[in-house]
Amino acid sequence: MDPVDQTVTPQEPSTPVTPAPATPTPVTPAPMTRETVRTESRHVSADDPGASEMTRRVVMLVFGLIQIVIALRFVLLLLDAREANGLVSGILNLSQIFVAPFDGILRTDALHAAGSTLDITAIVAFVGWTILELIIIWAIGIFRRQQTA
Repeated sequence: MDPVDQTVTPQEPSTPVTPAPATPTPVTPAPMTRETVRTESRHVSADDPGASEMTRRVVMLVFGLIQIVIALRFVLLLLDAREANGLVSGILNLSQIFVAPFDGILRTDALHAAGSTLDITAIVAFVGWTILELIIIWAIGIFRRQQTA
């Protein structure tokens, strides 16, 4: 829940207004005592996200884009998309950058049946990038400042 901008101003009179006792001399006006009002103002505002929160958001965006590219690769190979198509070729080439570090981890990198390919390396890469993302977000969370009440 985000904090909200608000100003709290309690006002309470400290002494009631009372006229000074009347004097018999008409030359001097009767002094009035003034009412004193104590005003306390406190301003609570929603701060912009701190550096660690901004870093966390950027990390999640970057890893989210990587995961989308790997998921597209998995679906395109599973559906036996034409690699001659420019869009399909671009997605497969781009995703190869993120899948390559996980190539060869398992004995079988892919399963082929009737033209479609179940890219097991892409699944391992998806899981690997997700675990790396969680580790980085955890490390960033260590340095987050705690809000004081």
